[in-house]
Amino acid sequence: MQITRQADYALRAMLNLSHLEANERAATSQIAEEENIPPSFLAKIISQLSIAGLIHTSRGARGGVSLSRDAKDISLLDVVEAIDGPIMLNECTLSEQACLFGEDCPLRKVWCETRTELIEKLGNIHFDQFANYRRPKHN
Repeated sequence: MQITRQADYALRAMLNLSHLEANERAATSQIAEEENIPPSFLAKIISQLSIAGLIHTSRGARGGVSLSRDAKDISLLDVVEAIDGPIMLNECTLSEQACLFGEDCPLRKVWCETRTELIEKLGNIHFDQFANYRRPKHN
C-alpha cells in the first residue's frame, strides 16, 4: 500500500501549518516553496482540505491558510482520508460482498485486521506531536 502523492503533499502542508502561531496565516506560495510542492497541485489540495474542514482559507492582502482547529485535534488519518478517501487495503475490507469467498476467506481477515491497525495508528498521531520538528533549510 502506498498513499498518493497528493496525500503526502497534504500531510506536508498540514505539518507546515501546524507550526503557525494562533491567528497566523501562511501564503500558499510560501507553503509550496518550503515544502517543494507544485503550486497548482497545492491549490487543489488546499481546496480539498478546506472542504473537509481541516483548514481555513482567506483571500486578499491579509489572506492565507491556517488550521481550522488545534493541531492536537487533527490526525494524520483526517488528512489522508480527506484526500484519498477511506483507508482500504482491498475492496473486501469495506464490503464482505466484494469478496467471492465472504467470511470464509482467510485473506479478508488479514486485510481487515491490518486496515483496522493502520486506521488506529494514523488516527492516534496528531500534528501537535510534531511541534518540535523543524525542517532543515536547504541552500
